[in-house]
Amino acid sequence: MTIKIIAIGKTDNKQLQQLITEYENRLKHYVRFELEVLPDIKNVKNLSENQQKEKEGELLLKKLSSTDTLVLLDENGLQYDSVGFSNYLQKKMNAGLKRLVFAIGGPYGFCNAVHQKAQGKVSLSKMTFSHQMVRLFVVEQLYRGFTILRNEPYHHR
Repeated sequence: MTIKIIAIGKTDNKQLQQLITEYENRLKHYVRFELEVLPDIKNVKNLSENQQKEKEGELLLKKLSSTDTLVLLDENGLQYDSVGFSNYLQKKMNAGLKRLVFAIGGPYGFCNAVHQKAQGKVSLSKMTFSHQMVRLFVVEQLYRGFTILRNEPYHHR
């Protein structure tokens, strides 16, 4: 299985990007992993929130193949502790998925078309985080999940 994260807009904080890269490299020891950053929408000042979500949604949906399983990182999604999330990953691997795609939306979330295409939603917290920080948290939790599945000492129970 391949795990892919699709995110809108680049990370402009260099320290944050270094941490994301560090966990990406760690994660690649366990699973095929991709992080794709879609460009920010231009001229957002002239767009309504819905128009911005629609444009971001179009970009995101173009990146999916028909066999992908799309999971939205959404504040209204299911919440897991780290062990529960590792079990979630194991179930997805056991299901024989070709590619599991986690999507991080733009500042206003996802449009209806993206919600309709999604096969699940996961929430990292009831709190709101910057979209750049969410990337780090997701990659770190994916890494943590795989170390839990392998009974490695990274996660202390």
